[in-house]
Amino acid sequence: MAAKRQPARRSTPAKRRTTSARTPARKHPARRVKIPKGGPIHARIGAKMVFFAVSHLDTHGDTVRSRKDAAILRATHKDCPTCKGNGQIFTKGKDGSFTGSKPCPAKPTKEKVSKWEVYKASRFGADKNTGLVGWACPCGKKEKPRYRDAKEATKALRTHERAKHGGKSVGGAWYGQATQTATEQPKQEATPSKVVTDSGMTDEQWIKQNKKMHPGKAIAAGKCWMCAGERKLHGAFGGQQIIAVCPECKGSGKPAVATAS
Repeated sequence: MAAKRQPARRSTPAKRRTTSARTPARKHPARRVKIPKGGPIHARIGAKMVFFAVSHLDTHGDTVRSRKDAAILRATHKDCPTCKGNGQIFTKGKDGSFTGSKPCPAKPTKEKVSKWEVYKASRFGADKNTGLVGWACPCGKKEKPRYRDAKEATKALRTHERAKHGGKSVGGAWYGQATQTATEQPKQEATPSKVVTDSGMTDEQWIKQNKKMHPGKAIAAGKCWMCAGERKLHGAFGGQQIIAVCPECKGSGKPAVATAS
């Protein structure tokens, strides 16, 4: 007897695709780093370090760019009688405080400057921030000079006030760093120290009269940080109580760099 023949197996026809296949969503490489709340402590510390580095990359790039721009201005305006080699002019009010900044209107004394000279001036030395502007808040927070003009520094100060002070001003100020030639003032004869013999205080009580301020608060308040605007210091030496002129502000009571609120 012949074997029974099995019927042919029918296969289900494939469904016709009407749309293209959906590719899985890819994570953006620049998405924010999440700091784990649990797990090994070294993993949490590493995540915090990565987050700190990534968040400061743009800030560092802007700072380097501003330093190079300021270095070019200083090099092209070297020995300029108008800006004293600063490249820009910080305007002041009647009280001596800064009211703004503007480019030097004089013709540059030098047309070109080498890349190596710009690199050295913007990276090394105490003058790398010369020509830039920083800001300070009475709460103690301050930012070193890294902005090209007062307008950019004011924006950063307002951002700090929104984040820490509810968007209200608490008397912050910005200040500029100029070349030593531009900030030189006519020399004045220093007032000699005065010896006091009838204070009725011990040496410790006499010295405790000195007041000091945080540099950030002093800059924002327009006062010298060493004497807190008192223009004098109390000292005791060799059994004598002395009143001396503050060596930081030279008796002016104002900070070494001009400020504006």
